[in-house]
Amino acid sequence: MNGSNRIEPKTLKGFRDYLPEAMIPREWLIDTARRVYRSYGFSPIDTPALEYLEILTGKGSEETDKQLYKFQDHGGRWVGMRFDLTVPLARFAAQHIAQLGTPFKRYHIASVWRGENTQRGRYREFMQCDFDTIGTHALAADIETTLVIHDLFQALQIRDFTIKVNNRLVLTGMLELFGLAEKATPILRALDKLAKIGREKVAAEMVAAAGATPEQADRVLQLSEISGTNDQVLSQLGQLVEGREKAQAGVAKLADLVSAVLAAGIENERVRITPSIARGLDYYTGTVFETFLDKLPGIGSVCSGGRYDNLAGLYTKEELPGIGASLGLDRLLAALEELQLVQKVGTPAAVFIPFFDANRLHDYLRLAAQIRAVGVGVEFYPEPKKLGQQLKYADRRGFRLAVIAGENEFAASTCQIKDLATAQSTTVPLADVPKAIVEQLQR
Repeated sequence: MNGSNRIEPKTLKGFRDYLPEAMIPREWLIDTARRVYRSYGFSPIDTPALEYLEILTGKGSEETDKQLYKFQDHGGRWVGMRFDLTVPLARFAAQHIAQLGTPFKRYHIASVWRGENTQRGRYREFMQCDFDTIGTHALAADIETTLVIHDLFQALQIRDFTIKVNNRLVLTGMLELFGLAEKATPILRALDKLAKIGREKVAAEMVAAAGATPEQADRVLQLSEISGTNDQVLSQLGQLVEGREKAQAGVAKLADLVSAVLAAGIENERVRITPSIARGLDYYTGTVFETFLDKLPGIGSVCSGGRYDNLAGLYTKEELPGIGASLGLDRLLAALEELQLVQKVGTPAAVFIPFFDANRLHDYLRLAAQIRAVGVGVEFYPEPKKLGQQLKYADRRGFRLAVIAGENEFAASTCQIKDLATAQSTTVPLADVPKAIVEQLQR
C-alpha cells in the first residue's frame, strides 16, 4: 500500500486504547471487585451490548436519552447501546426471574456507552462494576450494599473514603411540603449537580427547568445543606419532617442503616448521612449512595447507586424491587493515578529470566516452570542476547526480580536473584530458587 492510501491510525474522540500499564491496574480493580462481590454471594451475569431501543429510552433521564448511541440495524429495528447496567438488569430480571427465584443477587462487570462530553477520568465508553439484589424491600439489603461498598474500598487498599447516604423518601416528602411534588424529577436532577456547579447555578436551574420560585429553590437547598454528625443530621431532619409520613419513613430508614453498619464494624465517620445526595437518574426511590475519596473530592463519586423499587415494573406485572451500586472503574483509576497509588508496570509477571547461555534452553524452561509452580509469574526472554540488553528490557517493563544463570552458575548449581529496583543480587542454590523468590516478594 502506498503512502497516499494509508489510513491514519487514531481512536474516536471520547474513546481510548489501553496499553499494558493501564490494563494491569484495571484488571486488578476488576479482580478485586469480583472477589468482594462473590464473598457476599453475588452471582455473575451478562447481557447484550445492544438492546431494543424501547428497553433503554425513558429509563434513566432526559440527558441519558440524548446521550444514547442508537441506530437502525440491518433488519430495520431501532436498537441502542446500553448506557448503564441497571436498565438491562431490570429487563433481564423480568425475563428470567421465574427461573432464578428471589432474592436474586448478581454482579455484572461490562462496558457501557454514553455520547457525553468527555471529562477527567470519564470517556464515552467506560466500564461499570455493578452488584444488585433483586426481589426484596428489606432494609437488610440496603445495609448489605453499604457493607459491600466499604469492603470493596478496603480491599482496594484505599483508606481515605466516605460513603455518603441519603433517602429519596426524605427528599420527595420534603418536596411535597414545599409544594414541589409534581416537579420532583427536574428538581432532583438539578440538586444532583450541586457539587459540580454550585448553589447559585443549581438554584437557577430549579427555577428555569423545574418552574420553582426562587423561595422554593432556596428551601430545597437549605434542606440539602444540613450537615454535622449523623446524629445531628438525623435530629435536624426529624424536626423538619415531623408530620410528613413519607419523609419520616426515610429518616427512620437512614437511622436504622447507620446503626446497623456501625454494629457490623464500620467506623463511625466512614458512612455519612448527606441530605444533598439525590442521584440524577429518575428510577431511584429509596436509599441512595455516593462514595468520595477524601483526598480527591473534585473527581466526583467513584461508587454510586441506590434503591429502585419500580424499575422492573416497566417490563413485568411482578413486583421486583431492587438495590445496588456501581463502581466507576475508569474514574477511580484516574483518581488512583493522580494520588500515585497505581504502580506503572508493563508486565503482570514479577520475575524475569534472561536467556544468558544459548546451550541451556531446557534448563531455563525447567527453572521457569518450577517458579510458576509456586504461584509466581515468570517471563523468559526468547533470544540469547547480551545480558545488559535483556536487563534493560526487564527494567523498562517493571519486573521486580531477575533470575540470572550462565554457564558458571549452572556448573555450580546456583543462580543470582537480582532485585531490579535496588540492583542488589543474592546467590542462591538452584533447588532453593522458588522458595527464595516467594520470600523476597513477600518482604
